[in-house]
Amino acid sequence: MRRIDPGEVAWYVTGRFYAAQDGTLLDAGYFLHVQGIGGELFGGEPGERTAYLTFLADPFTATRVQNGDLALGMDAVGEFAVYLNRSPRATFDDPASFGAGEEVARFRRVSVVVGATVGSGEGDLPLFSLNVFSARLVSSREFELGGRCHDFGRLMPNGITQWGTSAATAVGGLPGYTSVVPFVGSAVAIG
Repeated sequence: MRRIDPGEVAWYVTGRFYAAQDGTLLDAGYFLHVQGIGGELFGGEPGERTAYLTFLADPFTATRVQNGDLALGMDAVGEFAVYLNRSPRATFDDPASFGAGEEVARFRRVSVVVGATVGSGEGDLPLFSLNVFSARLVSSREFELGGRCHDFGRLMPNGITQWGTSAATAVGGLPGYTSVVPFVGSAVAIG
């Protein structure tokens, strides 16, 4: 297993941002691709219910800043973990289900994350939302997937920088949450 070169694509993920009624936020989802991990990442048709590698952020808070049609969210420094699910069964109806496997890596965002929502569109819905953050690898452990051993610590020892784009509209309501918004993220390895 070779180390991912700095600036090389490290992963692609998809997930959802959850805004809880108490004002805390978290994100949860699964990996579509991880550079250096060969073999299948899904135990069937690709989706959250078949994903072997998932992620779940620790709850965090954000400060809101408005600048004209830009709504900015400044997320506090926090952590997220990567999980190996040998019997995949995560569901977006239960964000905690993305953390039900074996923790194989933990990352810490290195600074405040700034996300921008550009709007307003029809009915004051956002037109576009994006964010970017860097996260250092805090811990990792070797794991087996597809008959091969892998370790995020060997693949991307310094962490990642990820750009995310979220949907313009939230998905259906979920008890305990005021908003649930789908997103996709693309990360590169830090040198």
